[in-house]
Amino acid sequence: MKKVLMTVFYLIYLLNGSFCQDPEPAESLVNIWEDSVSIPTYLVDEPDLNPRFYDGRAYQGAQGRIYPYPIYESLSDTRVEKEFDMIYLENEFIKIDILPEIGGRLFGALDKTNGYDFIYRQHVIKPGLIGMLGAWISGGIEWNFPHHHRATAFMPVDYVMINNSDGSATLWIGELEIRHRMRFMLGLTVYPGKSYFEVTFRPLNRTPFVHSFLYFANTGVHTNEDYQVIFPPSTQFGTYHGKNQFVRWPISHEVYNRVDYTEEVDISWWKNHPEWTSIFAWNYKDDFVGGYDHGKEAGILLLSNHHIAPGKKFWTWSTGPRGQMWDAALTETDGPELELMIGGYSDNQPDYSWLQPYESKYLKQYFYPIREIGSVKNANLNAAVNLEWTADNQVFIGFNTTSVRKNAKILLLAEDEILFDTITDIDPGNPFVKEIRIPKATRNKNLKTVLYSSEGEKLISYKPVELEETPMPDVAVPPKPPEEIETVEQLYLTGLRLEQFYNPSFKPEPYYFEALTRDPDNYRANTAFGLLYLRNGIFDKAEQHLKIAVSRITNNYTKPRDGEAYYYLGLCQKYQGKYKEAYKHLYQATWSQAFHSAAYFQLAQMECRDGNYEKALDHLDRSISTNTGNTNARNLQSAVLRKLGRPEEALNLSMETKNADPLDIWSEFEIYLSSYALGRSQEMKKAKAALNRKFRNYVQTYLELSLDYAMAGFFNGAIEVLTLPGTSLGQEQLNHPLRHYYLGYFWLQTGHKDKALEHFQLAEKMPPDYCFPFRLESIEILKTAMTINPSDARAAYYLGNLLFEKQPEKAMSWWERSKELDDTFPTVLRNLGWGYYKIRNDFSKAISSYETAFSLNPDDQRVLYELDLVYADSRVSPEKRLKLLQENHDAITDNYVVDALAREVMLLVQLGRYDEALEIAGNNYFRQWEGVSKAYASYVDAYLFKGLDHLNSGKYDQALQDYLKAMEYPDNMMVAEPYRGGRSSQVHYFIGTAYEELGDLGSANKHYQKSVNKKQDKELSEIHYYKALSLAKLSRKDEAKRIFNGLIRIGENRLGHPEEDFFAKFGEKQTPDDKKADAYFLMGLGNLGNGDLESAKKDLAQAVELNINHIWAAALLTQLNSGKSISYDK
Repeated sequence: MKKVLMTVFYLIYLLNGSFCQDPEPAESLVNIWEDSVSIPTYLVDEPDLNPRFYDGRAYQGAQGRIYPYPIYESLSDTRVEKEFDMIYLENEFIKIDILPEIGGRLFGALDKTNGYDFIYRQHVIKPGLIGMLGAWISGGIEWNFPHHHRATAFMPVDYVMINNSDGSATLWIGELEIRHRMRFMLGLTVYPGKSYFEVTFRPLNRTPFVHSFLYFANTGVHTNEDYQVIFPPSTQFGTYHGKNQFVRWPISHEVYNRVDYTEEVDISWWKNHPEWTSIFAWNYKDDFVGGYDHGKEAGILLLSNHHIAPGKKFWTWSTGPRGQMWDAALTETDGPELELMIGGYSDNQPDYSWLQPYESKYLKQYFYPIREIGSVKNANLNAAVNLEWTADNQVFIGFNTTSVRKNAKILLLAEDEILFDTITDIDPGNPFVKEIRIPKATRNKNLKTVLYSSEGEKLISYKPVELEETPMPDVAVPPKPPEEIETVEQLYLTGLRLEQFYNPSFKPEPYYFEALTRDPDNYRANTAFGLLYLRNGIFDKAEQHLKIAVSRITNNYTKPRDGEAYYYLGLCQKYQGKYKEAYKHLYQATWSQAFHSAAYFQLAQMECRDGNYEKALDHLDRSISTNTGNTNARNLQSAVLRKLGRPEEALNLSMETKNADPLDIWSEFEIYLSSYALGRSQEMKKAKAALNRKFRNYVQTYLELSLDYAMAGFFNGAIEVLTLPGTSLGQEQLNHPLRHYYLGYFWLQTGHKDKALEHFQLAEKMPPDYCFPFRLESIEILKTAMTINPSDARAAYYLGNLLFEKQPEKAMSWWERSKELDDTFPTVLRNLGWGYYKIRNDFSKAISSYETAFSLNPDDQRVLYELDLVYADSRVSPEKRLKLLQENHDAITDNYVVDALAREVMLLVQLGRYDEALEIAGNNYFRQWEGVSKAYASYVDAYLFKGLDHLNSGKYDQALQDYLKAMEYPDNMMVAEPYRGGRSSQVHYFIGTAYEELGDLGSANKHYQKSVNKKQDKELSEIHYYKALSLAKLSRKDEAKRIFNGLIRIGENRLGHPEEDFFAKFGEKQTPDDKKADAYFLMGLGNLGNGDLESAKKDLAQAVELNINHIWAAALLTQLNSGKSISYDK
């Protein structure tokens, strides 16, 4: 009976999710095939061998974490013809191409009716530094989960092709992402007779922890001056990342994202954006977003249910110089790109929703081309419609259907009066368009147009939307400091939101801590703290907080409504091997529907460990009854049935699971094992081939599956996974240290200590390249290895890697132990250097570790770069720093990663060796990350300082030439003039001074005026100082003084109230001393402008004291102390 009940629940799930496939489908009416294609490709070098630990980097408004992945930032200039496996789906109307090797990106989509690429098609693979891990390509559709520009967007995905019984065909792609250990699967389906393709997205949290995620389908389209973005007509506003600003749509009257649209700019047109920008539609009513090329009379629509997929966005690199620079960086001849995006369970970036333990969700999205009908006003899966006035008494109507519709009926009405009525044939390649004259008497009546099928079904309609004047929505605001928040509840919610959104600037712990300071037994704050500790493997503290949480909600003999604390307390105790206590608390968690499935699954694992298979089966039935999408529970159920000698049932269940989740590796492995138990060699062979396809050459998939068995006590099954005959793993992955550590641990659990020692010793000898452990389970495995093989320096190193972002001090201890065992391994010394620098603030030890690491591996340019960072923050002289960089100059310039080279240029400028700096800057290519510039500031500084030297020595012509060069944006530095002018106000001021010395006051005033006129942000910065100097030159001294006083005020405020950028989108985090130095610098500029030279000297001296590398503060201070003015304001 239990089995029948379970199957009924699961069938309901299959039907709701539309995943049910006929195992032997009829011949498809849609073609799906795989073929090899040659694409010109710019190669990406091997990733850096050093683990990259989190240091506050902001990326797309969230934490830009890299570990446990390597970073792919070495993009070469080598262009080759490279073979890729491409998957094609095609019917009579459309053809789509998918590239599994590069993130499963949809590479192109063709409207066969007119030859229009309705999704941007690249003819080259030309990566830029835009992805979370670096390498990223534009064009096509990028599938982003659980973060925007997902970490693996440039990596291979799992995939399987399926012909469906209805004649459609589906390509399923997906992966295990290792930062959170969640999976996603995404099905691309083309149907016969339809011009759309369907995307089914399903995120799966296969972990025992809650996680937050976002999902966006990032769709590139070819754009030009005729291209218009289509938001639904009910859209009145757009918003920016983080919802920290709004703009009216489509006609703007605002300054938005630092761009002036105040003169009634129609921001729906690509041509009207002079600088890169994002706009999210503030629309929670409609299901579509799109774009239309009015020159080519073709476009695209993206559809999804707005109740679960509310995200609608476009991004453009812009028509401006920086947009053109990025166009050139990302393609050769394919032209500008605009991105249209639809988000599921997300309406912004960052905007994250929750996935509970073992929960899965799903949504569907649709994409189809349109033609000849202009700016669509309404769209659904049947058709798209446009209705617009073209003259006082003339309207245009257009319909484009997604399938052939014979004898369709089209009406145009003015309220109840029929103005136009026709019967016509319409299909994707033959839209209906017509201009219709309207009687003047109906001009003010409500128009409506409708398309009916020949059977009378309303396919689509549109009635112009009447919008009421609505005030701009409130913007999101940064949280107050914890002590200023009034209630404990708000403290908890603030901390939770910071966790949920992976905020890079604010930590949740201070908010939870303040809540507990006011209410030490608070249930939610203790649960939140307990979960934070549990995720990080700090089990004792997690248990402490979770016990307090449980005691609060069970006070006075109360049965709690919420089982969260019970669940995580039980899970915490299970990780510690306290099975009796864990069993009790997990059972209590099952009383809560929210944790019923997850808790029963944990209980089933524990029963399996004890060999109580019948009881485990009962727990699994219960787990599945409230979460039919829990494939972990279903697969464990198959394994238990097999253990109970019921392999036929196990096989059938596994086949059901596989049909529901075609990429699931565990069900495939169970099919293999059940087929073996049944003696069915053909089924075994088929399953084995499928396993090798799904495992790929990716050791993490093997490790993850082995733990699925191990956590249930099925250690022999775990060993079978890692020793599968004829494995798909290449030699490098077979030699992965963790594979041997896991095997050693599993053999030990089965009583084979000799085999355990053998694998532990093998693990120690394996190459450590890219061995970045991340699983909590690996802590126990690596500690056990150290116990069995105490001389294993590598196990200690790997433990340090695993723990550094969770328990940094413990990580440092493990690295120190590794160094004691082997002091010749450069990476552990590099890691220690990073830890001494970032965690312990011990510059002496950091320098010693880094110098030793570099001496052991002088080819490691990352270590050289990080060593210079430590040198700089520990006040090592610029001369010493430059000497080391120059000694390694040849190696630095041979590297495509320019971090160390940019430091060399900066130091040459700092030491006044401008020509040397400019020679390096001019003869090397400085590839930039999105939102980050490496060496251009030094280039400008070099020319300005060089010009000042010439000016002070009376060489005014040469000074002028230097200043003019500072205005340039060299292609090799991957820079272009920003809309807001960058440093041009500063440079124009200096150009003016040169002309003034040359006696050309007309040209001087012209440049002073340009300095004043250049667009700058409202918030004052050092660039405004030069704007103020130019104002003074133009005899506008009162305006100048307001700026000088403003600089002083802002500096003072920043000293008194240092702020983090809550909405930081890109970049590294500044140190507190650097922030203070910048504040003193602003005050110094203000006082200098006001003529208060003594105060200016004090402020600038403070700035240099806090940051000896603050080049302009140091230069101004030197000039003041020598009686000169660097501003050259005589």
